[in-house]
Amino acid sequence: MGKSTEDREEYWRERVAAHERCGLSVKQFCEQQKISEQSFYVWRKRLRNQQPVRFALVESGNARQPAPEPCLELILTTGERLRIGAEVDAATLRRVVEALRG
Repeated sequence: MGKSTEDREEYWRERVAAHERCGLSVKQFCEQQKISEQSFYVWRKRLRNQQPVRFALVESGNARQPAPEPCLELILTTGERLRIGAEVDAATLRRVVEALRG
């Protein structure tokens, strides 16, 4: 039996992330990992072309209240900022982080 699509995607997501951290050229990295350059490029492009997760600010009611001061701010590799207030519960934060990881 072969690997599931999710398993292959996770494998390549890890390989692409490892390459970004290591500082080697794609050729050197692929030789070191014993993977084909062509497969690496195909998967890197496929993973980059996936629809990004989008978040929207939803306001309720008519009264405008100042936004709470963020307790934590994450700056993503895309340059976008995710501001997390102190009132956010751990389960919600965990779901957001998992969604960002893909």
